[in-house]
Amino acid sequence: MNEGLIIELGQQTMLTILLMSAPMLGFGLIVGLTVSIFQTITSIQEQTLTFVPKIVAVFASVIIFAPWLLSLIINFTNDLFGDLSRFIQ
Repeated sequence: MNEGLIIELGQQTMLTILLMSAPMLGFGLIVGLTVSIFQTITSIQEQTLTFVPKIVAVFASVIIFAPWLLSLIINFTNDLFGDLSRFIQ
């Protein structure tokens, strides 16, 4: 196993991680900004108001994107195990 192969595997892994986390982070960001604007407008400074909607949004995005996330990780795993002969020398 040479250095180029390890770097390529690391790049594919990082890309897969970024693709898998993007929907949850995006939904959390949008909901967080919306709640923050709502709190600023209404002067409500309740701490649970910031966390509960974000948690619900992240769980909802996991449920919505679960088939896509599952296919993404299955494809990555199949590619990894399919090219296993490249790693063993």
